[in-house]
Amino acid sequence: MDLIRHMSPEERLRRCMELSEAVRLVAEAGLREAYPQADDREIFLRAACQKLGRELFREVYGDALPAHGTA
Repeated sequence: MDLIRHMSPEERLRRCMELSEAVRLVAEAGLREAYPQADDREIFLRAACQKLGRELFREVYGDALPAHGTA
């Protein structure tokens, strides 16, 4: 915690964004492992479904996910 207190607001924001990107990449890697045949668009859509939940995902993207497997 002491390390964080000594960071500037800009450095804290940069670190936060780096961590968010790392989490996104790990989640994406998990999806790629679960759906090895999926292309980049499908991975994007499956990640969006995880973040938004099924109901909101369907409102935004409709039935954009392929029929094989479900997120």
